[in-house]
Amino acid sequence: MKLRLDLLEHLTDEDVLEEVLANNHRYRPEPRLSKTGVGSLSSASTEERAQEEARSTARIQRAMQRLRQSGANSSPKSDPSPKP
Repeated sequence: MKLRLDLLEHLTDEDVLEEVLANNHRYRPEPRLSKTGVGSLSSASTEERAQEEARSTARIQRAMQRLRQSGANSSPKSDPSPKP
C-alpha cells in the first residue's frame, strides 16, 4: 500500500480525535509504581480491526474530497521552464 503523504495536509483535528476516541478503551496504563510513566495498547479483536479499516477508508475518502475541493492537483507539478 502506498502512503499518501499529500492527504496529510487535509487531515483535520476531528479526524485525529475520532481515531483517538475509538482506540481509547484499549489503552492500559502501567501500575502506579512504574517508573516509565507509559502504558500499553491492548490487542484489538477482529471486529475492532474491521471497524478500524472502515474508519480508515472513510477518513481517506474525506481527505480526498477535501483535496479535490481545495483545487490541488495530486500529480507532481512539472517545471514550465525549458531546460537548456
